[in-house]
Amino acid sequence: MGAWDAWIGRSETRHDQLTPALLARFRATIDSEETNEAAPQGIHFCLCTPDAATSVLDSDGHPRRGALLPPVPLPRRMWASSKIEFLSPLTVGAAISRRSTVTGIAEKTGASGDLVFVTIDHETTADGVIAVREEQTLVFRAAPTDAPAPRPPDQSIDIGQWPWHRPLIPGPALLFRYSALTFNSHRIHYDLPYAVGEEHYRGLVVHGPLTATLLLDLVAREIGPNRLRHFAFRGAAPAFAGEPLHLVGRQTGDAITLSALGGDGRTIMTAEATLS
Repeated sequence: MGAWDAWIGRSETRHDQLTPALLARFRATIDSEETNEAAPQGIHFCLCTPDAATSVLDSDGHPRRGALLPPVPLPRRMWASSKIEFLSPLTVGAAISRRSTVTGIAEKTGASGDLVFVTIDHETTADGVIAVREEQTLVFRAAPTDAPAPRPPDQSIDIGQWPWHRPLIPGPALLFRYSALTFNSHRIHYDLPYAVGEEHYRGLVVHGPLTATLLLDLVAREIGPNRLRHFAFRGAAPAFAGEPLHLVGRQTGDAITLSALGGDGRTIMTAEATLS
């Protein structure tokens, strides 16, 4: 694998603006009916996105590694988790800046083989004021050599412990729109032959931050927009286009527990949040 010490502390700063058009497209993508000028929590994933030229994209659709991210020689890249602090809402017209810094790189070996975890701290400002802090963890891993596992049969999901429940089936159009919003050209989200043949998934993969955004939207639908101070999520298994997804949650005082479940009952994502 090699040592990655030279990448610790590397940073980049990107700039953007929260335009009315971006906010409208974001809300349309997640079927949000909000109309106020304060954007829904989670829109920061769609701001200050990478703008690498097409000519420097790698075979998986991501920008080639070696600039901010280390050139880890493992083909699969996944968004493993994030810890987010919402300090103030992002509003239409705000000038946005995001400084991203690599703060940790760890090599591990798991049941599926070698793993490399990369931690990145993001600080997002709006009109010069810090609005969002995020600690993001990416994981790089080898692609499996076995054929993709077949889709398990759907079953009745016991949601008795979850007062909040929104079922949906994320389709290719939703994945395409979110890829466009985030300028994400990773082929597992739109290129079915690549996702199945090269990375050995059984279908198009739902973006991790999209699932997290849908959980944030579930909170907004239940208790109103921009209510959270802290939000942490962790991916447990991939979700796939065309398969049922159950967004569930419950509130106990200022604490909120959330989960995304597959149609067979498996856990796709877990999340914890606290109110502001």
